Amino acid sequence: MNIVVLDYGSGNLRSAERALARAGAEVTVTADFDAALDAEGLVVPGVGAFGACMAGLRAVRGDQIIGRRLAGGRPVLGICVGMQILFAEGAEHGADGERDEGCGEWPGVVERLDAPVLPHMGWNTVQPPEGSVLFEGLDPATRFYFVHSYGVRKWELQAGDGFRQPLVTWAEHGVPFVAAVENGPLMATQFHPEKSGDAGAVLLKNWLATL
Repeated sequence: MNIVVLDYGSGNLRSAERALARAGAEVTVTADFDAALDAEGLVVPGVGAFGACMAGLRAVRGDQIIGRRLAGGRPVLGICVGMQILFAEGAEHGADGERDEGCGEWPGVVERLDAPVLPHMGWNTVQPPEGSVLFEGLDPATRFYFVHSYGVRKWELQAGDGFRQPLVTWAEHGVPFVAAVENGPLMATQFHPEKSGDAGAVLLKNWLATL
């Protein structure tokens, strides 16, 4: 199973590479356009600021890779800021109101969590919906590893005629926020499965099983 971890200058690339390899995949870390486009699965990690990640992504045409893969029904998994950049906008500039444009695969704004302690760093539980594939076989009390201060606090995509609503998993730190999304070939987690021990390994195996 050929998986590409997209190297666009941001993300825990080697951690993701090792975790996917342990889950049974053949993994390549690269920024090569054709390799990323042709792989059976693409993983888009990300750490740091939303705007910086988008700049790095555009520099390797990663936004085009994601768009083309999804147009052809080819799987993409976003992790942490790699999930956030899939939304329409990031609002990390605070009071000045300026927002960075994301990939726009989902409507919504990535904004600062309203919590007494930030960043949200450490282990937390999640609430996956019925029918989740990513969390299949995992106990509801399972904890995953988070490191972030921003998140999507409101899910804005609504089901319409002939459109199946994505499965949205929630978590809470001060306020509820989106912890994972399963939307056909596009899936993503706010937490780090590659740093979440056995639980993260199960989730990655579940994702690989969908390819």
